[in-house]
Amino acid sequence: MSITAADVNKLRQMTGAGMMDCKKALTEANGDFEAAVDILRKAGQKVAAKRADNETNEGVVLVALNADHSNGKLIALACETEPVSKVADFNNLAKTIIDKAAASHAPSAHDLLAEPLADGRSVEGHIIELTGKIGEKITLAAYENVSAEKVVSYIHSNNKIGVLVAFENVQGVDVSEVGKDIAMQITAMKPVALDKDGVDAETIEREIEIGKDQARQEGKPEAMLEKIAVGKLEKFYKEQTLLNQQFVKDSSITIRQLLEQTQKGLTISSFKRIALV
Repeated sequence: MSITAADVNKLRQMTGAGMMDCKKALTEANGDFEAAVDILRKAGQKVAAKRADNETNEGVVLVALNADHSNGKLIALACETEPVSKVADFNNLAKTIIDKAAASHAPSAHDLLAEPLADGRSVEGHIIELTGKIGEKITLAAYENVSAEKVVSYIHSNNKIGVLVAFENVQGVDVSEVGKDIAMQITAMKPVALDKDGVDAETIEREIEIGKDQARQEGKPEAMLEKIAVGKLEKFYKEQTLLNQQFVKDSSITIRQLLEQTQKGLTISSFKRIALV
């Protein structure tokens, strides 16, 4: 059957796909719009499969907080190139996904990808479809869901780094300012854990071995290496665990001391940092 310009335009409006892709799909489907839509979706799956191993270091990080700021969610929707990260369809999808995350309270990225959007299709289905339309890999690179007495968020100016900080024992104090300061510190300093006990055993073992090697290269006696390495590990804790870091705005105090100065007993129960790099 003859495929008209009006038919092509109608399918473009339905799917957002390119004109030539729409014409090809309609021709293959003999003018059946539902079949043409399926063809375009399958094309998206093919593109996604071909580009599955490509790096996705560009994109956008978005945040959503509930009304009383007791819960926060972060997503990173990633793509291959910066120009795609500026495309309206890409950013509209990212906004739709963070809105769905806020509404659904999905506990994990896997669950969020399975959530249905307004048309009944899953988040993952929409990502695959946009992959086919744009022609490069798009992925939900990260998702975090944090609850606490108060959650403070921060999105860096490049929209590629986002942080959530979870506060407990707030006792009515406004933690928005100190929370932003700490979130910005997390953005810049990239702590590996909240406190010493949050550092995994593999990291500790690696740091001890590095400390031993450094001491050995400095000519220290073999019998002293373990003690020296443990001393270096304490320095690592001070530099790499949030509560023990010096506060960037006032190096005379640690983040732990900053919290105590803000409100006696104020604590951070967790933090999340996601970045597209």
